[in-house]
Amino acid sequence: MTTWDAITAAVGISLGGERERGREELLACWSAAGDSDAGQRCVIAHYLADLQSELDDEVMWDERALDAYSRVRGPELAPVGIDDARGMAPSLHLNLGDGYLRQGKTGSAREHAAAGLAMADALPDDGYGKLIRDGLDRLSTRIAQTDGR
Repeated sequence: MTTWDAITAAVGISLGGERERGREELLACWSAAGDSDAGQRCVIAHYLADLQSELDDEVMWDERALDAYSRVRGPELAPVGIDDARGMAPSLHLNLGDGYLRQGKTGSAREHAAAGLAMADALPDDGYGKLIRDGLDRLSTRIAQTDGR
């Protein structure tokens, strides 16, 4: 079992520029988190995806994040500032849709862009919410441009 403090510390390390050390710390948190710790696994995988150098590895971690998210309920993500778990879904769909698009899986990318947009009402009306909404809009535009080729 791991703690939210260990997870947020590892995220802070990676966001502070120590990507490799942050990745190692997050992997240790992943190993320590049990299958029943879906909220923790969701957050760990979400951040680990961004620390991968290979696209396939990034997508694998994004898939793991979304899989763990499917078992997250209510306020389980409150320790990381997400009062309602629904608020995490748009970001997860954005990241996975972007990865799929870069892999050439346009249909899967489209599904995740649509799923993210459908849940965008769960995002807060702040800078973070705007960032994710704008990202979903840009992803949808990129998908449409790919369709037009």
